[in-house]
Amino acid sequence: MSDAKKIALVTGAGTGVGRAASLALMNTGFTVVLAGRRLDMLEETAKLGPAGKSLCVTADMTKPDSIAALFDKVKATYGRLDVLFNNAGMGAPAVNFEDLSLEQWQAVVNTNLTGPFLCTQHAFRIMKDQTPRGGRIINNGSISAHAPRPFSAAYTSTKHAITGLTKASNLDGRMYDIAVGQVDIGNAATPMTDRMVNGPGVLQPDGTTKHEPRMDAKAVGDAVAYMAGLPLDANVLTMTVMATKMPFVGRG
Repeated sequence: MSDAKKIALVTGAGTGVGRAASLALMNTGFTVVLAGRRLDMLEETAKLGPAGKSLCVTADMTKPDSIAALFDKVKATYGRLDVLFNNAGMGAPAVNFEDLSLEQWQAVVNTNLTGPFLCTQHAFRIMKDQTPRGGRIINNGSISAHAPRPFSAAYTSTKHAITGLTKASNLDGRMYDIAVGQVDIGNAATPMTDRMVNGPGVLQPDGTTKHEPRMDAKAVGDAVAYMAGLPLDANVLTMTVMATKMPFVGRG
């Protein structure tokens, strides 16, 4: 099946990496279902892409019923799903580990881990029964899937867990021709990372703060589009796309 006939679903498609990935997918021919909580932001993403290549659907990744309705809409509208990009995510306030509340922890877990788990289940149900069978799921990991920043226990824990979800669902998807991979992102230039270049910058492990280099989020979008365009007998299990000079490799 050509990319021009394929359907992709991107969560958190209204801003940042989700918008960049949605545009990259549309520009390579995919029809993209743009999912997120704010319709106005989804519509802005749609306007930036080719006409007729997207569908905006409001959805909340913390609500199972909203996720189910999203996938029902995809199936009813297009009858199939070829690519899912589990992108929507959030962090918790940067507070001392012992001061992180259970409510703050659960909010991050619900969005970053339980949401992608439920989306992956719904995608499996569609992909295993469609013709041609199968599809691809791409999870938004993070540099935090490898190493934490200070005061990021909830976010880092969920991104490590996403790696486990990627591997387990890739294994379980084999029999259905479902390939699952992960893109680990470091310092993409999005509203979420504006703090890296503004004010004092971001906290480092040695207690200092500094500005950090960022990269254009388009680089991530292009990586997602590359992964999405592979034939189903090939898979990128994990890919790291990061700002070249960010303090990650080595000791800062």
